[in-house]
Amino acid sequence: MNHPHPSNHAPAGDTSSPAVAELYARLNTHLGGAARAWLDQALDEAAAHPGAHGPISVWELRIAEAGRRCGPEHADAARVLLLHTARADMNALTRVYRQGTAAERRAVLHALPHLVAGPDALPLVEDALRTNDTRLVAAAVGPYAARHLDPHNWRHAVLKCLFTGVPVEEVAELPRRAHADAELARMLADYADERTAAGRPVPEDLHRVLTLTDPTATPTGTSGSPGSPGPSGTSGKES
Repeated sequence: MNHPHPSNHAPAGDTSSPAVAELYARLNTHLGGAARAWLDQALDEAAAHPGAHGPISVWELRIAEAGRRCGPEHADAARVLLLHTARADMNALTRVYRQGTAAERRAVLHALPHLVAGPDALPLVEDALRTNDTRLVAAAVGPYAARHLDPHNWRHAVLKCLFTGVPVEEVAELPRRAHADAELARMLADYADERTAAGRPVPEDLHRVLTLTDPTATPTGTSGSPGSPGPSGTSGKES
């Protein structure tokens, strides 16, 4: 199938369209012919909002197929594209998240920044942060959490990364949110003291975040830019 310009699959009126088109183009270069044809058809179905197949729509079935059709290393990106193209609303996002595998839940979390304008999806982020699945935790601390998590829950999300070994580079807008946060500094110091008292090493990432809380530091740079629609398509194994 000859696919139209990838921007045609970006949601109409969605300011993330260039980023979504870039994600499609990047993924398209990595997929073989059969996988590209499947993705193009699945995106066309998502854009058309076809009728339901049983209790769910056809594009939701394609979300489940993505790992088998595109390969585990590209499935996250394919699922994010499907969610964007279908203009998945909060009900659909919640359904895919609640009923999906860990890999499908990751895709929902990656897609949130451009699909949900307000804090309505925070229950999904908070659910992911309660797990010990490091890839779910990493997806949960992306741009949507940076934008909408309140200070108390955001601090605990940073600590969750330290507890589980998720690199703090995954925390979107970490320098901005950590800057001059005295309560976060206190929590980090307490955690470091507990580790030291137990004879356990203090994670290097803790020192990095503690430095960012210094009110005299100049916050520079962010990670997990809100302009990115999701994974690059080379994110590793399927859960």
